[in-house]
Amino acid sequence: MTEPTSADTKTITSTDGTELAVHRTGSGPPLVLVHGADIDHRFWDVSGVRESLAEHHTVYAMDGRGHGASEDPGEFELEREFEDIVAVVDSIDEPVQVVAESGGAFYSLEAALRTDNIRTLALHEPPVPGFESTRANGGFETMVAMLNEGDPDRALATFLKEAAGCTREEVEGLRNHPIWPEYVETFVETVIPKMETTTEADYQFDPDRFAEFDVPTLLLTASETADWLLEATYAVADALQDVRVVGIDGYGHGAVASAPDWFTSEVLAFVDESD
Repeated sequence: MTEPTSADTKTITSTDGTELAVHRTGSGPPLVLVHGADIDHRFWDVSGVRESLAEHHTVYAMDGRGHGASEDPGEFELEREFEDIVAVVDSIDEPVQVVAESGGAFYSLEAALRTDNIRTLALHEPPVPGFESTRANGGFETMVAMLNEGDPDRALATFLKEAAGCTREEVEGLRNHPIWPEYVETFVETVIPKMETTTEADYQFDPDRFAEFDVPTLLLTASETADWLLEATYAVADALQDVRVVGIDGYGHGAVASAPDWFTSEVLAFVDESD
């Protein structure tokens, strides 16, 4: 596990006993950051998103199980991912804003059904299972072939471009960042097992489960992302009562890192409006 990078780090114990690292910065109303399926809380530092949000909020950036300074349980179960977010949210003694991207956005959506301590949700393109396209599955197969050939770097780049819909520029931007080697490492160690776990769980998105869901929700999308991610995001929007969808043109699934000013401004405007 990677050593914590925040000055104020605490450990939260999840339902099954797994210890989760949560890194606190800033001051103000509490806001929980949930990263995607790969790397850890430092994703939010790639383009300064955490720092910008911490100017207005007390930011709790969690490391998912098996990531960063959190404990690695050795295996993944879909329900445990939801429970981990609930554990972090419920450890804070007042209702929180949750901001999450990609896989973390899907986990956070489900977590919000399991706790009353979430005040708002801001979700970037939640990859809800069941909407994957032929292109996404083809990208996954190509990625697996590259892994079998011993080329995890190209495998991750292919996954981000073909399956997730990151633009070429977004992938190259990440590739040129010092954190990229760890993206590659955790991709093999965590993303692949998580994808397999999600498939085995046979998860089905049921809009009826959200019929009474009243947490104000912001959904953020980008025009160049994968079609199946847009389809999944709009399916979530259709299922929710209090929802707003905001998009940006010319960017892909990597928009949180490639368009950080847009992302943070939309999140802060939404959160401030909900106060």
